[in-house]
Amino acid sequence: MRQLISSGSPYEPQIGISRAVRVGSIVAISGTAPLGPDGRTIAPGDPAGQARRCLEIIKQALERAGASLDQVIRTRTLLTRIDDWHAVAAVHGEFFGAIRPANTVMQVTRFIDPEWLVEFEADAVVESEER
Repeated sequence: MRQLISSGSPYEPQIGISRAVRVGSIVAISGTAPLGPDGRTIAPGDPAGQARRCLEIIKQALERAGASLDQVIRTRTLLTRIDDWHAVAAVHGEFFGAIRPANTVMQVTRFIDPEWLVEFEADAVVESEER
């Protein structure tokens, strides 16, 4: 069974994506930008504030898929300014410090909206309750 999760982003129907997709025990989270409920960029110019918003959206998507941050096995951090990695990594640590998923940090040229400084992706595995 394929479960599609939306965060309400205006880009989801436009691009033809879901915020998250769960198939069996796997949950994949799309590149997640720092958007508020109104579709506008949160914390322009503030990489830590944008990172926090991205990870809040990911947390909500995981919960809607029946998963949690504890089940994340991999994250990807995409930055437009690699020098922001310390500030963004500190926020990642707030969410994942005890979980310690595999992670890659990379610089990209830009995102769809030039105000976005960071996006995150995440993958989770939901362990079966039958053991």
